[in-house]
Amino acid sequence: MLDEAHERTIATDVLFGLLKKSVKKRPDLKIIVTSATLDAEKFSKYFFGCPIFTIPGRTYPVEVLYTKEPETDYLDASLITVMQIHLSEPPGDILLFLTGQEEIDTSCEILFERMKALGPKVPELIILPIYSALPSEVQSRVFEPTPPGARKVVIATNVAETSLTIPGIYYVIDPGFSKQNAYDPRLGMDSLVVMPISQAQARQRAGRAGRTGPGKCYRLYTEAAYRNEMLPTSIPDIQRTNLAQTILLLKAMGINDLLSFDFMDPPPAQTMLTALEALYALSALDDEGLLTRLGRKMADFPMEPPLAKMLIASVELGCSEEILSIVAMLSVQTVFYRPKEKQAQADSKKAKFHQPEGDHLTLLTVYNGWKGANFSNPWCYENFIQARSMRKAQDIRKQYKHDILSAARDYNRVRKAICSGFFRNTAKKDPQEGYKTLVEGTPVYIHPSSALFNRNPEWLVYNELVLTTREYCHNVTTIEPKWLVEVAPQFFKVADVNKISKRKKQEKIEPLFNKYEKPDEWRLSKVKRSARSSQTFG
Repeated sequence: MLDEAHERTIATDVLFGLLKKSVKKRPDLKIIVTSATLDAEKFSKYFFGCPIFTIPGRTYPVEVLYTKEPETDYLDASLITVMQIHLSEPPGDILLFLTGQEEIDTSCEILFERMKALGPKVPELIILPIYSALPSEVQSRVFEPTPPGARKVVIATNVAETSLTIPGIYYVIDPGFSKQNAYDPRLGMDSLVVMPISQAQARQRAGRAGRTGPGKCYRLYTEAAYRNEMLPTSIPDIQRTNLAQTILLLKAMGINDLLSFDFMDPPPAQTMLTALEALYALSALDDEGLLTRLGRKMADFPMEPPLAKMLIASVELGCSEEILSIVAMLSVQTVFYRPKEKQAQADSKKAKFHQPEGDHLTLLTVYNGWKGANFSNPWCYENFIQARSMRKAQDIRKQYKHDILSAARDYNRVRKAICSGFFRNTAKKDPQEGYKTLVEGTPVYIHPSSALFNRNPEWLVYNELVLTTREYCHNVTTIEPKWLVEVAPQFFKVADVNKISKRKKQEKIEPLFNKYEKPDEWRLSKVKRSARSSQTFG
């Protein structure tokens, strides 16, 4: 039985393909796919025209209201709607959907000031934010009953569409936007982009108003925009995400012919190509695209391939204890909590953990500090650290512990192990401004939250590139350029000073990968290419 099928996560889509393959061999196998909002016809067609059952849910009618004209400022329109509901509508709590933490915090402040200006005679409006970076004790306040005579407004990201059911909601305000991840395979960069939601998401949001009684949904867009401009369903994750981990998993299952794997919505060819190149560069795949011994080891760890490579390399380098902690910390959402009203205090506490070598060792210092405080919650609270994220990191660390050997502490070895996993993500200081990635030559910048911000090391590796206001490197660590040739000789070589440009002479190193090769030629090494006449994806 597959529940919440509409979410279309990568794991769900891969499972669909595997189960469909299994059904062909095992006709006795029964599969039930369930969802509250689903394109049932599409799923039925995918699973051999299977029957569709519709089971009425326990919901109350919801009146959907649209704007007559498009809103030029959806944030301001949202807050005006909150105030109008509070001052003129019958009792019932409000759920407002916004795109992210910054919008939510700003809206909470504005609403607080507007309510304050109205004076004490107006009924109380309890303003509650909810997003993933909030501590769990703050998030849990949204589930507390609203006091008599007051009204609660919950301002949430799209996590409240399906993951949370908040009692007492009678009014939903839907501006029609959400923040979604978009992956650019050519640059290897993730972008968090504010995009219109789909019709399915809009229906899901409206349904939140009908859980405890008849409700209203205020859509801050026109009915024509809903019917003609919104996609019927959201773009599945598999079409907008890095697929290196997924391909490694499929290869480990013995599925080598990726092109014939029956995805419900096939991923973009360029994304598949980039993932194969990345796995080859990590030595997880051989020249024929088959899994290597190292690749099979990497597939045993349920994490992104560079992290798995880093963890395996740490055993040889004698720093697995440290890398284990770093990998665990990287596997959870941000551990730092920065409340809007105490930003300076939170930044000051965070700065005490900063390490000159970079963010990975900063995370290690945080974990070791928490460990030294006997894993206490008060220590987390005092240092503006998310206790929930730390406990999750501790659990992940325990999960991998039995596969990894302990070792002595040496930060150079730790940095080299990090380099072994993320060598493709190398950037060098640009004399003019910021950095340039070594492979693509993309201009990038160290994120302001980094321990290396304003330190400007000459060479660094980063976990990921994220496009917000500009291209930022997240989680960066300083490296020695000679390590690149040592940990990835199939990808980097020491440059011949007689054959390279002045700029290359300065760098003393060059990648073998050439981004200007034809995109259908899957290969990295010029040396390897000359020895091969054909290339397969098998």
